[in-house]
Amino acid sequence: MLRSESPLVLLLHGGLDNLSGKTGLAMLRYRTGPIVAVVDPAHAGQDLQALTGIPRAVPVVADMAAALAYGPEVAVVGLAPSGGRLPVEMRADVLQALRAGLSLASGLHSRLAEDPEFAAVPLQDGQWIWDLRQEPAELEVATARCAALPCRRILAVGSDMAVGKMSACLELQRAALRAGLDSRFVGTGQAGILISGQGVALDAVRVDYAAGAVEAAVLAAAQDAGPQALVLVEGQGSLAHPGSTATLPLMRGSQPTDLLLVHRAGQSHVRTRPGAVPVAIPPLPELISACEALAALGRPDGLRPKVGAIALNTALLDDDSAADAVRRLADQLALPVFDPVRHGADGLLQAFTGCL
Repeated sequence: MLRSESPLVLLLHGGLDNLSGKTGLAMLRYRTGPIVAVVDPAHAGQDLQALTGIPRAVPVVADMAAALAYGPEVAVVGLAPSGGRLPVEMRADVLQALRAGLSLASGLHSRLAEDPEFAAVPLQDGQWIWDLRQEPAELEVATARCAALPCRRILAVGSDMAVGKMSACLELQRAALRAGLDSRFVGTGQAGILISGQGVALDAVRVDYAAGAVEAAVLAAAQDAGPQALVLVEGQGSLAHPGSTATLPLMRGSQPTDLLLVHRAGQSHVRTRPGAVPVAIPPLPELISACEALAALGRPDGLRPKVGAIALNTALLDDDSAADAVRRLADQLALPVFDPVRHGADGLLQAFTGCL
């Protein structure tokens, strides 16, 4: 539905400098198609690269009226607020976008196509509203069909939610494509789907069908993929998080050949709601063993996938501290460790394929 060449405007009200804007920030970093403007009244007129560190020249404007001058065709909700509801302060800009003939894409739990105010706007030919966080039709229970695929399937697993699993996969895909490898990405969350144009919104699927939905998405992405191809499956949640159930259906559905563990440097506890009882992240060797043991179950091929490398998120560290954290963790685990966002993913590609 969202074409790679369509010029976008991102709605990022107050989200350019914090995790609430992670969907839009990910699109700014990884979308290959045009992004012509960002709407963020809190940061209007500021330099995007100076504000975010993302090397992309996009004007930051105060409202949709200013953004329309840059010729967008699609407005994308770039916020991922707690609860997944459309922020009140964004409604006027969404309404103006629809009235101006722009299509609308949203990964919120709020169904914008069903909102009475938005539904009252008559859509023009070719104009659409895409609420991507919906359960796919005609779901089936998983039957381990991905185990028969000839391609390698690398699943990102995390020590917590929001540690950079999508970013690690997309950086690895970039490195693979530069090396001339067939590399495909399966999005399982709103940002990943908006960036790649395919995948499954896993948190919108009933638990009985979750593994089957992943299976269908991986089979679709891996169509005609040969033995040298890489299919990179975006991870969600964490086995270590008390509120997460996503890792198991991702393992069951994708039948991974390899695991990529993603961890934030220095993080000792998972992030939960304010006031919740703290939950420690287990020692990484224990977490690795648990992930590998679970990934070996429910398979017809007898394969026992291993964690082949660690993607270490060092965004909160300076350069020297980041390099030290990478070295110490590599020594501790006797595994390749890299920060793919900071340093590129050539090392990860080498660890998994032997290329480069």
